[in-house]
Amino acid sequence: MTAASAASSSRRQSFWVGTPEIYFAKTIDNSRLVKVEDPRRGREMRQFSIALCCLFLLVMTYAWQHFKAIEYGYQIESLKMQRDSLVEMNRELHLEDASLRNPERIDTMARKLGLQSPQAGQVMRLDGSAEGGAPVMASASPISVISAR
Repeated sequence: MTAASAASSSRRQSFWVGTPEIYFAKTIDNSRLVKVEDPRRGREMRQFSIALCCLFLLVMTYAWQHFKAIEYGYQIESLKMQRDSLVEMNRELHLEDASLRNPERIDTMARKLGLQSPQAGQVMRLDGSAEGGAPVMASASPISVISAR
């Protein structure tokens, strides 16, 4: 080495700060190691697992009840709406029945068809108020036919 190169190498080393990093390749053989189970750690893990399962079951039970309550609420509301519509339909049918049974309407329709009012004795009322509630035998009384010519 020349003096110039030795001086430059000493200058280079003077700029070097800290310790040099040295890496050693070391092979580790763990094939002969046997893991010993810790009974206390196993017991803790079992207790933790059981506690976690219990918590999961409680949360799922609460969620199930909550969603069932919501579902039942919707079912109740739909059944109330259905009941209201059926009550309204029933009211409409009662009104229609009352209008169809109106005697004035029936009389007007009968006159349009050319029918006449019944004569005295032609109409027999079939009420349940017969003498003492005894059964009544049907009888054929003479009927006169009136032609509408």
